[in-house]
Parts: sequence; structure tokens; C-alpha cells
Amino acid sequence: MEITKQKFQDSEFIINPDGSIFHLHLLPEDIADTIITVGDPERLNHVVIYFDKIELRKQNREFSTTTGYIGNKRITCISTGIGTDNIDIVLNELDALANINFKTRMLNEKIKSLDIIRMGTSGSIQDDIPVDSIVLSEAAIGMDGLMLFYKRIMNENEKIWEENLTHYFRQNHIDHLPLYYVEANQSLAEKFESFTIPGITLTNTGFYGPQGRILRYELRNKDYISLIQNYSFNGRRITNLEMETAGIYGMGKMLNHRCCALNAIIANRGKGEFSKQPQKTIDKLITLALEKIIS
Repeated sequence: MEITKQKFQDSEFIINPDGSIFHLHLLPEDIADTIITVGDPERLNHVVIYFDKIELRKQNREFSTTTGYIGNKRITCISTGIGTDNIDIVLNELDALANINFKTRMLNEKIKSLDIIRMGTSGSIQDDIPVDSIVLSEAAIGMDGLMLFYKRIMNENEKIWEENLTHYFRQNHIDHLPLYYVEANQSLAEKFESFTIPGITLTNTGFYGPQGRILRYELRNKDYISLIQNYSFNGRRITNLEMETAGIYGMGKMLNHRCCALNAIIANRGKGEFSKQPQKTIDKLITLALEKIIS
């Protein structure tokens, strides 16, 4: 690609006066090859409490970062905030930290692939996926539009799914939403299969209307949630809703990073239930996942 031969301009690749990347305020040496992302900066503390050694802590806006060790395993945990707009920032800047020389503003000769594991919360939309379970996003469907701004490379299975999804929603008079489908990195996801339920995650742009919640104002399509619940293709169905995973998978795949997402199910939309112990469920996800990451 021609871009690999170019020097990145000051206005495109922004470096702070202290030499750090623009939003994350990190230096290339600040990040490990294994990255855990959480949405909530407070949840970061529930992850790094298990670190044996803290190497650094940095924070800017909603982006908090801690790098440290569990045993000999170096890990970075970073909070992304909410939504795929923040994911666009975090994934691009993590990739820059890993693969751009900050002095020459050129790509490094050797391109590095990071392991990026999301530990997030989510709501299931299927009655048989109970509150307080953990869903592994084997794939994600994006309705957020982020991938429309990038030149995508899809495998055949992703193309087939995307065509089927688009046809299904158009048939049901939802033709105004952008759709994309992208898979997790299979080898990374396999690490977490033993304690998770496999699923397909729908990522959207908001928590209320975009996830079919109605408070004071009605939705454009009142059947939105039931359409998502009833969708099925090749024996698979949509299992849960949240706001980041499809962006992580899409950006990660384009930039050649290995990504997977683990979802603590704290609500069941079909049954109208919310967890009575959400933090306990999140802590269970964290401890089980860290065991696999360091093994």
C-alpha cells in the first residue's frame, strides 16, 4: 500500500509536546502486546487489582491506562469510554503506538499484531441466555456506521452474513441503518470458550432508542427488538446488544490485530430482568478471563 511509504503529517498523526499520542497520552513503550479494554474507567480498577506489579498509570479524558504484570505476563488495561466513536480513537492510537515510529513519523519495518480482549457488560435478548452469564462474541453486527468510512476486506462468510442481514432488515422495513458483520479472531476466542456462551453481538450507537428501549418517545419501528430476537441464519441468532464490539472487531481486523469480546450479561431484555449482583458477574468474568490470558 502506498501509505506505508509516506510520512504521516502533523495534522493526521498528532503527537503531544511530551511525545505521547494525542488522545491516549501514551508513549509506544507504555503498552504491552496484550491489551484488555473496558468501557468504564472505574472497571479498570477491578482488573488491575489482580496485577502483581504496576508499571505505569496514565489518564486523559475517559481514557485511563494501566500497564503491569501478572507473573511474567505484561498486560495493558485501558478504558475506552462508551461507543464505537471512542473505539475508532482507541484502536487507531493503539495501532499507532505499536506500529509507527514517533520520531520519523513512518511505519515501522516490522508490523506488530496486538491481542485485544474486551471485557464489557451487555444485555441478552434471548430468554435462554440468563442474567449473570458470560457471552463470547464469536462475531458482531455493527449498526453504528463506523466501517462505512474504511475500505474493508471481508472473508466469504462475512460477505454472506452481511448480505443476509441486509436483506432481512430491508424485508422488515428497516432499510435506513448501516450494517456490517465481522468475526472475532478465532484462535484468541478459543482461549475463553470453557466458561462462556457463544453468541453474535449486535453493536449500536446508543443505549436507549438504538437498543430498542422506550422511555418518553416512541421508536420509529416498534417491532425492532422482536425482529432482532427472531433473526436466524445458518442456525445462529443474535444473542446480545451493546455499543463497542463490532467497532473493535472491524478496526482490529483491518489493522491486523487479534480481537475478541467477553460480555457480562447483566440484563435480559426478553424477560425484563436486571442482575441483582452485576459487579459480582463482572468480577467473575475478569478473574476467569485473566486466568486464560496468563496461561
